[in-house]
Amino acid sequence: MTPHHELASTASSEADQTDRALMARVRDGDSVAFSALVELHSAPIYRVAYRMLGDGHEAEDIVQDVFTRLWTHAPQWKPSGAGLGAWLHRVGVNLCLDRLRKRKRIAPVEPPESTDDTPRADKVMVSDEIGASVDRCLRQLPDRQAAALILSYYEGLSNSASAEILELNIKALESLLVRARRKMRALLEQEGVLATDVEQLT
Repeated sequence: MTPHHELASTASSEADQTDRALMARVRDGDSVAFSALVELHSAPIYRVAYRMLGDGHEAEDIVQDVFTRLWTHAPQWKPSGAGLGAWLHRVGVNLCLDRLRKRKRIAPVEPPESTDDTPRADKVMVSDEIGASVDRCLRQLPDRQAAALILSYYEGLSNSASAEILELNIKALESLLVRARRKMRALLEQEGVLATDVEQLT
């Protein structure tokens, strides 16, 4: 194991111990410990929900629903697998998938309008445009492919953690990621973005 991996493993272990200690208090109805868990975990849950749904208000709703479920299920919660973070992500991703399914039943998804192709010299603006293209293309992927890419590449979770969240085995996750990356490259090319401009797809 390299020093980098050792540091990451140590940080993960410490975070898991913190989560376990806080959950032990939450099980007893400690609202201060619950608030600490919300503070620790709400940002990544929001990021995933926002990338999947493309709507800040909906992403906030997902975060609220996730932590409502955590509080409700705290007495039955037991440490397992990749820990509390993975459990929270799994609940969040499933809630997002439910919302996406409901959207598709209500109305077909229209392809996004193309953006202004005028060249811009400012690197920050170019980076923002690429980010916007990535977000649009993510939302055109099949829902579970998008979730796999978001968890594994944009959130940097391990394949084992991502597989646990999506309730897949490692081989199935890897296959899902291969299909997702291939589809994502094709979608980005349609928007004039090269895969080399997106670190996660190179």
